[in-house]
Amino acid sequence: QVQLVESGGGLVQAGGSLRLSCAASGRTSSGRAMAWFRRAPEKEREFVSAINWPGSTYYANSVKGRFTISRDNAKTTVYLQMNNLKPEDTAIYYCAAGDGPYYPTPFRSWGQGTQVTVSS
Repeated sequence: QVQLVESGGGLVQAGGSLRLSCAASGRTSSGRAMAWFRRAPEKEREFVSAINWPGSTYYANSVKGRFTISRDNAKTTVYLQMNNLKPEDTAIYYCAAGDGPYYPTPFRSWGQGTQVTVSS
């Protein structure tokens, strides 16, 4: 079982930036692709970004060029740098750990989520 704890959410004005962090722990936290998803009010959960274990990255079209996913050298923490935030980025952001090292892979371990609110 992988434990995931997100942090870094908050309230920001449109055009501002936030950096989300996801700390992974547990005996099997290594060797997995990691991803960020989000759920806006009254909408389905959607994919935001993923990073493979070797380091290649993927982004939803809606955030490409504004968001950057990365991992620390120990590969125990995943970050999501969010720049030029828009009101439509308002959502609860969830970190997820994949079953395997490469995206796409099933994501069955989830964090509790962190709220991001962007005011216009």
